This record gives sequence, C-alpha cells and structure tokens, in this order.
Amino acid sequence: MPCKAEKTVQFCPYLLYENFMDYQAGVSGVVDIVPETREEEEEVSSSRSRGFVGALRRRWRQIAMIAAAIIVLPYVLIILYVPSFIHPISTLMLRDLVLLRGYDRQWASFDNISPNLVQSVMMSEDGQFCIHDGVDWMQMRGVVTDALEGESTRGASTIPMQTAKNLFLWNGRSFIRKGMELPLALVADFVWSKRRMMELYLNVAEWGPGIYGAEAAARHHFGVSAAKLTRRQAALLAVALPNPIERNAGKPGRGLRRLASVIERRAGRSGEYIKCLYE
Repeated sequence: MPCKAEKTVQFCPYLLYENFMDYQAGVSGVVDIVPETREEEEEVSSSRSRGFVGALRRRWRQIAMIAAAIIVLPYVLIILYVPSFIHPISTLMLRDLVLLRGYDRQWASFDNISPNLVQSVMMSEDGQFCIHDGVDWMQMRGVVTDALEGESTRGASTIPMQTAKNLFLWNGRSFIRKGMELPLALVADFVWSKRRMMELYLNVAEWGPGIYGAEAAARHHFGVSAAKLTRRQAALLAVALPNPIERNAGKPGRGLRRLASVIERRAGRSGEYIKCLYE
C-alpha cells in the first residue's frame, strides 16, 4: 500500500500494523519465557544460599582454629619460659602497656631475693608448695564441698596456680578461668623446677598499681633491694599479695600489721617447708 505524504512526515498505515503485530508477538513471548526466568532465579537463589553456608563454615573453621591456638599458646610458652634468662611479663603488665599506663618491674633472680620473702610468701600463700604437684587437692576438695553446701568458699590457689593466672589468664573469679588454670598449673609444675616457679611468681606478682615483682615492690615500699628485706618487711609484702591495690605494705593498717605478725612467726619456723628451694 502506498504511503501518503503529509507535509514532510510520511504516514504508512501498513507499517503501523506490522509494528502492532510485532508488539503482540512480544507480549505473548513474555508468557513463554516466564518459567525459564523463575528457574534461573531459583538456581541463583540456591547458589547464593550454598555460598553463604560455605562462607559461614569457613568462618567457623577460622574461629575454631584461632580458639585452639589461644588454648595451646600458654603451654608452648611454659616450655619457652624454662631458661632463667627469659623474663616474661604478666597479662596485667601487658594490659598496662596497652592502656599506656606503664609499670615498674625490675627482674631479680632467685638468688637475689631475700629468703625472708620466700619464706613469708610460702607461709602466707602456699604452705604445701614443696609437696604438691601444682594443685593442693585437699584444699581444692574442701572448696568444692563448701560450694556444694552453699557456704562461702576460701581460697585454694597454690603458687603454681597464681603464676599461671598471672602469666596467661585474667583476674576475677570465674569457673572458666579456674578450669583453664588447673591444667596450666599442673603442666607448669611438671616442666619448671620449684626454684624457677618461685622466681617467676615473685617477679610477676602485683604489689600495688603498676608495681610488679619483688625488686620493684621492695624499693617502692621500703626503699631497699629485694635481697635486703627484713623479716618484718617480707611479712608485710606477703600479706599484701591477696589484695595489693587495697593493702599497702609500706603503710600498713592495724589489721595488716596483725596478719604480718602471724606470717612472720610462721616464716621463722618454715625450715622444713622450704627444703625444695634451698637444698
């Protein structure tokens, strides 16, 4: 059919008809491809779901590996800390460094620490230090019994347990921490000699805000070296250990002086208890 020309625009009815038919065909074609589009969407959705599950599994695997490494690391460090030239820091010292507080710790070898302090600390903190294998099981059973009966529990931490806590764990009463502390204390007591254990403990113990170790404590509280501590000074430092923030060995109250007198007397009779350290 010939096209009619109106002014400058050509008007072709047959072209309009063909375009209309193409449009109808396109609409009908949409109906035919819908099922294929849904299948593709389902495949994409399924693929995304599998990808998410796989990523989640990989993430959990990574978390499990990190957790395992954190658990194993202290046992590796126990072996690395055997040589006497290694001077480890505690988790509290690490905290002070992270918080930019700084701290005072001057390492003192076991031979440069007064026996008065060793005796006082043993009599105050762990009278069976030379006998047990890292855990005082008799004391531990008493604590468990008291807890089951609903009574207030007394402390049963040995020097190996406190050393493990100071070096590898955190402060605060927690069954989780205690559960991690027990095997660490047993392994440390097996790997380290008693002298090395006491040396480490007396060099990482806290004796005031930012004051760690016997040498820094002796100089801070009494103005002397750890080797020159008297029986009285050593007893005061020993009884301050359970709460070094509240108990000031250099400025003791009446209660602290009374406790120190008890420990001083016990330390004077501790010869049989410290043979593992001075034989």
